[in-house]
Amino acid sequence: MLTTEYDGIVIGAGPNGLTLAAYLVKAGLKVLLIEKRFEIGGGLATEQVTIPGFLHNTHAIYMPMVDYAPAFQDLELDKVYDLKFVHPPLVMAMPLADGRFVGLYRDVEKTCQSLAQFSKNDAAAYRDLYHKFRWMMDEYLGPATYMLPKPTFEAVLEMEHSEVGRAIAEIRIKSPKTLIEEWFEDDHVRTLMLYAACMWGLEYDLDGISFLVPLLLDRAVNYRLCVGGSHHLAHLLYKFICENGGRVLTSQLVKRIVVEDGKATGVELEDGRIFKAKNFVASSLDPHQTFLKLVDPATLDQGFVQRVKDWQWEEISLFDVHLALTEPPRFKAAANNPELNEAFIYLVGYESEAELIEHWNAIRRGELIAGGFNCCFPTVHDPSQAPKGRHTGLLSQHAPYKLKDGGGEKWYTAVREEHAQRCLEVLRRYAPNINEDTILWYHVSTPLDIENKFADMVRGSIKQGAYTPLQMGFMRPNEYCSQYRTPIAQLYVCGASVYPGGLILLGGGYNCANVIAEDLGLEKWWREPEMITRAREKGVL
Repeated sequence: MLTTEYDGIVIGAGPNGLTLAAYLVKAGLKVLLIEKRFEIGGGLATEQVTIPGFLHNTHAIYMPMVDYAPAFQDLELDKVYDLKFVHPPLVMAMPLADGRFVGLYRDVEKTCQSLAQFSKNDAAAYRDLYHKFRWMMDEYLGPATYMLPKPTFEAVLEMEHSEVGRAIAEIRIKSPKTLIEEWFEDDHVRTLMLYAACMWGLEYDLDGISFLVPLLLDRAVNYRLCVGGSHHLAHLLYKFICENGGRVLTSQLVKRIVVEDGKATGVELEDGRIFKAKNFVASSLDPHQTFLKLVDPATLDQGFVQRVKDWQWEEISLFDVHLALTEPPRFKAAANNPELNEAFIYLVGYESEAELIEHWNAIRRGELIAGGFNCCFPTVHDPSQAPKGRHTGLLSQHAPYKLKDGGGEKWYTAVREEHAQRCLEVLRRYAPNINEDTILWYHVSTPLDIENKFADMVRGSIKQGAYTPLQMGFMRPNEYCSQYRTPIAQLYVCGASVYPGGLILLGGGYNCANVIAEDLGLEKWWREPEMITRAREKGVL
């Protein structure tokens, strides 16, 4: 019989909710996860959306922080189970119409050789920047991701006390476009670097959040592919939770968070069942769902309620085409460079920085143009994701949620199929063999589909909210909740709308687990990561 009393309840079994529960169940707490969808995992979704046997990563695919996120070391999913990642030598490549390509490799010298074909100055600049960015990652950005954010003014002052802090502060105030154009001179190199810096939603001309540019350019050669599909990571977190005494309920609709005497004491489901939580309730949902729907906003301070209402969704979402293929792509530019066919991520359709910027500007206008996109063919690196001898592909393009002269609902019309064909035609310019003869089936996903699938990705907002100066760091989601505690006692937040954000960082769940453990006086079974200990000892953080 299912018990109705737990030490804690987590709402939402996405990557952060799963991470939080995994830490706390191993600490001895009896934890219940409640998930709206039938499948756990949130963005860690792998589905058969084309033909049975073809596994498509329908949301998250490029894993950015496998080498930094403490959860991968602490939970030992690779040792206890079979978690594996592939890290291809050529991580990102931009083929060009003239038969050349710009490549970003795991090996810095190979990257420099690729860039030198376009500009020897850019090759030298990249070598210096590569080591500078890795220094920033190891000394500051990596550790800071898995610590509680400090108040903005305090963090700015603290940065002035260390060399690495000052270097990041100098970068932070400029826009990504300004930085890329300061660092690189060749147009093709600038195009790839600017895309890599902004591919997860940074506005190319926005000042104030470019501390993310070193992180994202460093990650551009560190993205991994999860063997068996992205959902395999969610599956193993679920298995870890269950084997350590936790419970997960899917296909459940939460009606409200039960608040008694100012404390969160449980949740009520739409069917009337109430589950009690002795010590905590944690929500991995967005601020609107948590505080305007699951909690009665009339019971909250109205200043806080207004801050929640001020939350901004992203202006750029994703338009995806998932392919079931008889063969992998053969790029024209690989004729003299066979390794191009082994790249992990491709950027196609842009031949200049101006074309890239015009595409982003068109999105702001709500316009659909052919543009370019990143694409990936996972089965080249992990054959288990398709039947033997077959392959999968993903085309992922930045796109507006609200289309000009039609709004979001216009995505329900023929425009989705028309635009899918435009994207396929762009790909064929670079890889002609991806055509009617080799495409067995395809599946289209629009920004509206993302919103309909994931209730916390309003307007197709893939990170639960925009990355802006007022929604980052201590201000994510607001100054009241960025420490994972909320104005309601025993209610915590841990999703992508909380620092450090989305992109399968596992940071919200990890940081929230530390806060709850401290509040409950739990003895932590996990140790502080060495990178954080070093940063503390050096006075950097």
